[in-house]
Amino acid sequence: MLHESSLADAADHLWEELPGHRVEILNGSIVVTPPPDGPHQESLTWLVEEFSRIGARQAGLRYIGGIGLWLPTGPDDYAVPDFSVVDDDYRDALVEKDCYAPHVFRLVLEVTSTNWSNDTAIKVGTYARAGIPAYLIADRHHDEVLLYTDPKDGKYPDPQYFKRGQSVPVPESVGITLDLSVDTLLDGDD
Repeated sequence: MLHESSLADAADHLWEELPGHRVEILNGSIVVTPPPDGPHQESLTWLVEEFSRIGARQAGLRYIGGIGLWLPTGPDDYAVPDFSVVDDDYRDALVEKDCYAPHVFRLVLEVTSTNWSNDTAIKVGTYARAGIPAYLIADRHHDEVLLYTDPKDGKYPDPQYFKRGQSVPVPESVGITLDLSVDTLLDGDD
């Protein structure tokens, strides 16, 4: 129990000492991500505008940047996805530490930064084990977008890959109809 408590305490301490950084506990390890660059944040702003434009709120959804996702992979594990689409009543699923239970998340999206392997490897497994129906990665390191859907037995099937000039259809399981530009997801709003 001492390890679990000290790991959570260490993550809290890092969060306080490193303003603007994202601190997560993934598979029992603390992961610190530096502040995002401008194009990264432009992509997220554009997503908010797109989900607003198509009426996601009227469909019973909330779309939120930087909301905590409690993970079943360890006693203190949590992630903070760049962008999430959640059920309208997500607040009823608060677990602790401003993190919410996985069952209210319909889609999570990560825009890769300098530690891109966390998003393209570690989080694929953790989000699948959490049962997140759709995981979208704007992989700026490899200049492509990946879409993982429908995890079974804690694993996603192989992803769909999308290249520049294409659009990514938001999966039906999210509850809205929307196509997202690969170029804008990778570069931000031009």
